[in-house]
Amino acid sequence: MIPSIKSVNHAAYRCRDVEQTRRFYEGVLGLKVKAALAFDQISGTVLDRSYMHIFFEMADGNYIAFF
Repeated sequence: MIPSIKSVNHAAYRCRDVEQTRRFYEGVLGLKVKAALAFDQISGTVLDRSYMHIFFEMADGNYIAFF
């Protein structure tokens, strides 16, 4: 039996500029930031790189995220 997909918790995409992304999704589309996580190292590696993972909540309770 193949399970049916009923929803998606979040979809994640890359972005170049988190502040510009926030201004668009918050200011233009009206989505609210629900979480923002800052990291100093690429997950699962020893590579130093600062980046942020930011989550916007959609009306149906799902999220769109950018890193």
